[in-house]
Amino acid sequence: MPVEFLGIAATHNGSETSPRSGAAFDKEYTLKLARAHEDHGWDRVLFAYGSGSPDPAPAAAYIASRLDKLRILLAHRPNVSYPTFAAKTFATLDQISDGRLTVHFITGGSDHEQGREGDTLTKDERYSRTREYIEIVKRIWTSHEPFDHEGEHYRFHDFVSDVFPVQQPRPDVSFGGSSAAAYAAGGAEADIYALWGEPLEKTAEQIEAVKAAARAAGRTTPPRIQVAFRPIIAPTEELAWEKAHRTVDAIKARKEKGEPAVVRHHRRGDPENTGSQRLISIAQSGERYDRALWTPTAAATGGAGNSNALVGTPETVARALLDYYDLGVDIISARGYDLLGDAIDFGRHVIPLVREEVAKRDAERAARGPGTLVEAG
Repeated sequence: MPVEFLGIAATHNGSETSPRSGAAFDKEYTLKLARAHEDHGWDRVLFAYGSGSPDPAPAAAYIASRLDKLRILLAHRPNVSYPTFAAKTFATLDQISDGRLTVHFITGGSDHEQGREGDTLTKDERYSRTREYIEIVKRIWTSHEPFDHEGEHYRFHDFVSDVFPVQQPRPDVSFGGSSAAAYAAGGAEADIYALWGEPLEKTAEQIEAVKAAARAAGRTTPPRIQVAFRPIIAPTEELAWEKAHRTVDAIKARKEKGEPAVVRHHRRGDPENTGSQRLISIAQSGERYDRALWTPTAAATGGAGNSNALVGTPETVARALLDYYDLGVDIISARGYDLLGDAIDFGRHVIPLVREEVAKRDAERAARGPGTLVEAG
């Protein structure tokens, strides 16, 4: 089973540890970072979404028109546009990128963040809307005859698009979340299910929950699984841990100053979304798990997004990622705190180790042949 690597397509150089040095959309930096990913073995990059952030769709089109291989994961919130409009946008971007698009649908885990753009639905209502939205987008991508739709959240008549994706029958759909409602919606509709990095045991439980939801929806093939981490690597274990503690100190210092990049997501108390609640609970139960998982980075940000770290040498972090691969994870999402430098270092020193070991395991599995029992040692 091949493994893929997803990086971040940030539009500026700021992170939780350091403020950005320029505008929110720095065209030159956006291209430089994307090119670093393409040149160092990454498969795709995520164009994330935030209520006040640069629009990810034109930013993605900008990168797609300038790079030849790097694939795009475009984050999209259903509350910001009607599905008929969004489906055309996605199809156009798939045309611009020559079939390199995947769309990540975000339901939204914070009422306050959703409210910034006028979304007043409850969390359960948002999941219902997202599921209907994805169903509509898929149909628009694949229907060449006009159709009507009368749903709970959307109604339109006699619609047919004149622009279709390059990918046939359609681009992949990505989805994430850690609640029962998320599992149900993503299990039914997603080609890729995205999780935040948790200890191996808890990740295995989540994977089983996603598979169960897919079976309940009548699917015979479950979504592929993606897991996200914040790698902190250095040439030695000692240097890696020193770097990790400096990272947390920097996050805490910015948080104490009230800088928006660190506190904005959960500025009104504890997080509402299940994923962040899980990260906080894990951090409260311990700092280190398995080979290299480290939780103080998540604790320092209040469980904001992808925030659990993997700490160690490239060899240690690669082995830790292979442990997740053995659970059935075949897409690794990774984003450092020095966005450009860490993308290059991870691409140079970690990705080749993981790919080499995955290829070795696949070759051994093929040599054994189907149905061969392997004695546990």
